[in-house]
Amino acid sequence: MSISFGKTSLAGKVAIVTGAGSGIGRASAVLLAERGAKVIVADLDEDQGRKTVAQIGDQSHFVHVDIADEQSAKDLVSQTLSKFGRLDIAHNNAAIYLTGPEIGDTEKSVWDRVIAINLTGMFLAVRAQIQAMLETGGGSIINMSSASGLTAQPGQPGYVPSKHGVIGLTKAAAVEYSGRGIRVNAVLPGPTRTPMTQDLIGKNPGLLDILNAAIPMQRLGEPEESAEAVAWLASDAASFVTGATLSVDGGFVAQ
Repeated sequence: MSISFGKTSLAGKVAIVTGAGSGIGRASAVLLAERGAKVIVADLDEDQGRKTVAQIGDQSHFVHVDIADEQSAKDLVSQTLSKFGRLDIAHNNAAIYLTGPEIGDTEKSVWDRVIAINLTGMFLAVRAQIQAMLETGGGSIINMSSASGLTAQPGQPGYVPSKHGVIGLTKAAAVEYSGRGIRVNAVLPGPTRTPMTQDLIGKNPGLLDILNAAIPMQRLGEPEESAEAVAWLASDAASFVTGATLSVDGGFVAQ
């Protein structure tokens, strides 16, 4: 029996990637384009977003977005349709990571900010994307959760609950819409060599050794490794995969 690799092609597809200005978002945008998709590079940081566009080339377009703002989330989809005519793939990657005190000492304003971007913003994005995909027969939504969506670490009073919530939102949307052609899945990276992680390592001597020791593969992940999972879930090769949580963490949550 011959094996065809054609199903991983994204030729003719249109994708949105939020948080595409750096890290996993940039790696995903670049890989989706390499597989043939036209890509909307969406980010709050215009300078970084345009750097991603410059790296990809003419098959990409930058859109400024504040994913926690309801109208901005809607405008992102409408601008995608205006530019490329349809929406087939959405990788919702935008998030913030704030370390802080224990839950008992956390200010409500800190909680509100993290939940507004990481969870409510995810809902706003998914809601707008679903409406567009239903009009063209379906699509694939890939939400970025985290190893922290299955586990917990101290000092992350908003981040851990928000990433657990992303998994719940993903499963709920998958159950509701997969019968109408929209697959919804989540990718759960472990510690990954992103600018955010590099910044934390720089501020905390010894943290890299601690992270490496906590990962069975004894190294950080690379953004491109998570991007590969995103691209697979976006493709027809994952046609029977929905409501799934795909860990890309070197065995971090398997312990």
